[in-house]
Amino acid sequence: MVPEKRKWKVVGAALAAGLALSACAPTGYTAADYGNAAEPASNDVAATPGATAGAEAEADPTAEATAPAAPAGGGEANTAEISDELATTELNAAKVARMGTTVQDEDGFVLYRFDDDGDDPAKSNCNGDCAKVWPPAYTNDGEPTLKGVNKALVGTVTRADGTKQLTLKGWPLYRYIGDKKPGQWKGQNVGGKWFVIQPNGAKNLTCLPAVSKAVAPPADDSSGAAGSDSSGDISY
Repeated sequence: MVPEKRKWKVVGAALAAGLALSACAPTGYTAADYGNAAEPASNDVAATPGATAGAEAEADPTAEATAPAAPAGGGEANTAEISDELATTELNAAKVARMGTTVQDEDGFVLYRFDDDGDDPAKSNCNGDCAKVWPPAYTNDGEPTLKGVNKALVGTVTRADGTKQLTLKGWPLYRYIGDKKPGQWKGQNVGGKWFVIQPNGAKNLTCLPAVSKAVAPPADDSSGAAGSDSSGDISY
C-alpha cells in the first residue's frame, strides 16, 4: 500500500511535468508537436556534445558595425555570388516567449546551428537536400547589420558550392523551413543536432523539446508549400 504522502508527491510531479511540457512548446504549438515528451533542459547536457547550458549572451546591444569576412580553413576559394534576395542582411538579438534570447535575421526568423558542422575552423556540412530544409544564411560581403550581436564573433565560411555563409563564433548559421512565421523555433532539437543559437554562439537550451524529425525538403525549388510533411528517412 502506497503511503498517502507519496501518492500526492507522484501526482504533484506529474502535474509539474505537464506544466513543463506546455511551457516548453513554442507559441502556437503544444507539447504534442514534439512527441509529447518535451521538458526544460537541465544543466547536464552530456547528451548534446558542445552545448553550453544556460549561457548568457555576451552581446553589445549597441553594436551596429559590420564584421569582416574571414577565410575558412587555409584560405578562400573562388566564391559564387548570390542574389540580394537570398542574402541575410541582418543579425539581431531578440527574445521570444519560452525560449529567451535568440539570433534572428532581417525578417525576424530564428537562426540555428548544426552539431555536425565545425566551428574551428568553420565548416558547413549541410548541403544538398539538407540545405533545402535548412537554408544557409548566405552573404556576399560578410557584412550584415548587427543589433545585440558582437561583431568580433561574426564571420563567414565558404560552402562546398562556392557561396559564402555567415557564421557566429565559427558556427555556420541557418534558417529552418519548418518555421512558418517570425519568432517560431520548431527547429529546436531536430535530429538531436539542430539548436537555436544565442548571440554568443552557444546553443540556447532554455527549452529542449524531445528530438523530432526534420520536415521533408521541397519537391522542387519553385514549390511554395515546402516542408509541409515530415520524412522518416531524413537524418539531418
